[in-house]
Amino acid sequence: MRDEKENKYVAGDTVYAKVNPEVKLVVRRYIHRIYYCQFPNELGRKELALFERELV
Repeated sequence: MRDEKENKYVAGDTVYAKVNPEVKLVVRRYIHRIYYCQFPNELGRKELALFERELV
């Protein structure tokens, strides 16, 4: 059994993608090891689905 927490970020955390680190993202939800992130200043824009290794 693992004692460590499964996910590193929780809903509401501010993160940045490794491919575009100057763009701020907000974690909306975490399901099955995928983070669903939205752009905080552009609510009409589609959200991104990223793995933990793709986030900074």
